[in-house]
Amino acid sequence: MRTGLYPGTFDPITVGHTDIIRRACSLVDRLVIGVAINRDKGPLFSLEERVAMIEAECEALADQNGCEIIAHPFENLLIHCAIDVGASVIIRGLRAVADFEYEYQMVGMNRAMDDSVETVFLMAEAQHQAIASKLVKEICRLGGDISGFVSPAVEAQLKERLG
Repeated sequence: MRTGLYPGTFDPITVGHTDIIRRACSLVDRLVIGVAINRDKGPLFSLEERVAMIEAECEALADQNGCEIIAHPFENLLIHCAIDVGASVIIRGLRAVADFEYEYQMVGMNRAMDDSVETVFLMAEAQHQAIASKLVKEICRLGGDISGFVSPAVEAQLKERLG
């Protein structure tokens, strides 16, 4: 059984994230969505809320793809999380060339700590390349239409939280 780890903050999960999850399911049998506990980012949604959103959004994806999808909070190093969950591959989504520089450094550091875990980059589909959770929250906060960026359920939660 091939296990992959797709890490992020997912504050909130967007259609860009779910696209990467859907595509990652074709590469692995089991996909662990690593929900980062990143106190420095000051997430809008609690860890429990983000995990619940991911589980709700991924339920249909798991059924469609025959891939087991699990939300797993983590606060340790990414490479340690990968080892903890038995992942042989880390899945990273790239939106733009600017993402690659940071990700390239991360791969080098992770490989220096444990070279048994590979990293695979999936490019965001063209229609999702501009989507970032931070921007979605800002657009929602200012009364803009976010329906193209998140699912209806996540949109409702954002609107409830941000008024």
